[in-house]
Amino acid sequence: MAIQKESAIEVLKKVNDPELNIDVWTLGLIYDININENNLNIKMTFTTPMCPYGPWLVEDIKKKLSEIKGVNSVNIEITFNPPWQPSEELRAMLGV
Repeated sequence: MAIQKESAIEVLKKVNDPELNIDVWTLGLIYDININENNLNIKMTFTTPMCPYGPWLVEDIKKKLSEIKGVNSVNIEITFNPPWQPSEELRAMLGV
C-alpha cells in the first residue's frame, strides 16, 4: 500500500516545537515531503541554526513518521536555505 503525503502531514501536525509549542507543519519548518517506494524523505529547517531542540525534533519526527503503516524508512535533510521566516499568520499567533 502506497503511503499518502496527507498521512505524513497529519503526523507532522502532532509534532510540536518544544519552545514555541506549535507543530512543525504549522510553523512552516517542513519544506518538502517526498515519498519513494514507501521511504519518506523530508526536507526541513529549524527556527534558528542553533536550535537547541533540533536533534530532539528530528528524532521525534522520525519516530512518529515510522509508525505510519507501510513506511520503510524516514530520511530527514536539514537545510537553512532559505532561512526560516514566520508567516504573517504565525507572527500574529506568536504575538510578534
